[in-house]
Amino acid sequence: MDISTRATLIGIVAILLWALLALFTATAGAIPPFELMALTFGVAFLGGMVVLAVRGADGLSELRQAPAPWLVAFLGLFGYHALYFYALQNAPVGEASIICYLWPLFIVLFAALLPGEGLKARHLGGALLGFAGTALIIFSKNGDAAPAGSVTGYAAAFGCALVWSSYSVVNRRFGQVPSGMLVGVCGAVALAGLASHLLFEDSVMPTATQWTAILALGLGPVGLAFLAWDHATKHGNITLLGTLSYLSPLVSTALLVLTGKAPASLTLGLAALLVIGGAVLATGLPGKRA
Repeated sequence: MDISTRATLIGIVAILLWALLALFTATAGAIPPFELMALTFGVAFLGGMVVLAVRGADGLSELRQAPAPWLVAFLGLFGYHALYFYALQNAPVGEASIICYLWPLFIVLFAALLPGEGLKARHLGGALLGFAGTALIIFSKNGDAAPAGSVTGYAAAFGCALVWSSYSVVNRRFGQVPSGMLVGVCGAVALAGLASHLLFEDSVMPTATQWTAILALGLGPVGLAFLAWDHATKHGNITLLGTLSYLSPLVSTALLVLTGKAPASLTLGLAALLVIGGAVLATGLPGKRA
C-alpha cells in the first residue's frame, strides 16, 4: 500500500469520527461555546500528550516546529470550533450541522483553484446545489427568513465550512510537519478557549451526561480525528477525501434523527440531499481530479 492510499484511509477514520461530532455536541447541551472548547481540547491535549510520551523523545520532538504550521493549525481548529459550537447552540442542530457540511464542497472548489487545476462547470453547478440547500434551511418557515437568533447560528455554520475547507487545503503546504504537532495545538486552543470563556461567558458546571459527551468529544472528533485528518490532508488524495467526506453529513444527520436530537423533516432531508449532491457533482467520479 503506497503512502497516499494509506493516508487517505486514515482520513476516512476522521470522517467517520466527525459523524459523531454533532451528536456529542448536542448531548453536551447548553455549555457555553468557549467553555466547551476549553474542556474538549483540554481532554484532547492530555490524551495526545500521553500518546507522545509513550513514544518517548521522538514523539515529544514532534511538538518543536516552525511558527507557520502552528499558526495555521491554531486558526483552523480554534476558528472552526468556536463557530461550530456557537452554531449548534443558536440554530436548530440538524439544520446547522448540514450547513457546516458544506466544507467538503468547498474543499473541492478551493482545490480546483490550486496551480495546475481549473474551475469547471461541474464545480459551479455543485456550488449552486450546495447553496440551494443552505437557502432551503434558512427560508424554510413558510417562505420567511429564520428568526434573527437562528440566522446568526446559520452564519456561524457557514463560517465553519469556509474555515475548515480553507485550513484543509492550505495545510497541504506543510506536508513535512509531523501530525504530532497537533497535540500541542490542541493545548493552545484549550488555553485560548479558557481565556475567551473567562472574558465573555458565565461558567456552567457540566452534569454527568455532559461530562461523558465532553470526554467523548475530546478523545474522538476533537482528538484522534484531527491527528488523522492532518496526516490525510498532507499525504493523501485531497480531492478523494473531499468526495468521501459527504459520508459524514449522511451519518451525522441520521444519528441526530435516530437519537431524537433533531426532528425528521422533509426540509432537512432535501437540504441534506442538495448539499451532498452538490459535493458529488463538483467532485465527479471518485478518484477523478477536480
